[in-house]
Amino acid sequence: MANQPTKNTPMYYPWHHFVLLPALLILSGYSIRRYLAVAGDDSEDSRLWFTLMALAVVSFGVLVMLRQHYALQLQDRVIRLEVRQRYFEVTGQSLRPLEDQLTLKQILSLRFAGDAELPELVQAAIREKLAPKDIQARIQDFHFDHLRV
Repeated sequence: MANQPTKNTPMYYPWHHFVLLPALLILSGYSIRRYLAVAGDDSEDSRLWFTLMALAVVSFGVLVMLRQHYALQLQDRVIRLEVRQRYFEVTGQSLRPLEDQLTLKQILSLRFAGDAELPELVQAAIREKLAPKDIQARIQDFHFDHLRV
């Protein structure tokens, strides 16, 4: 249990947080500084520093945005598990055999349904190939998800 993080302990991925992000931040700052020193010149140095600056800034932005992508992907997995658990608790049957007939977006929409209407909505989504918006439109007991990242 000593290696378990506490509730308030931030999680770090060393390669991401302590190598790539700092390196790209430093490279971005340095290349911006160097480009500003030669900006306006129509020289090889000016084009080189502009290119390096653009690549560094875009790479830094992509790396920061990947964090959000990872969080959303993980949250989708958690929602799938939540719907599985709720379906099992309500019906006493596993949702897994039916999951292959549902898209991830349908499952994400089903999470808003109340327990009483969940089994019927799962069947309707499979039978009628309902779009996520159609699933949400049929929900009578809507449970909002205020914890979405």
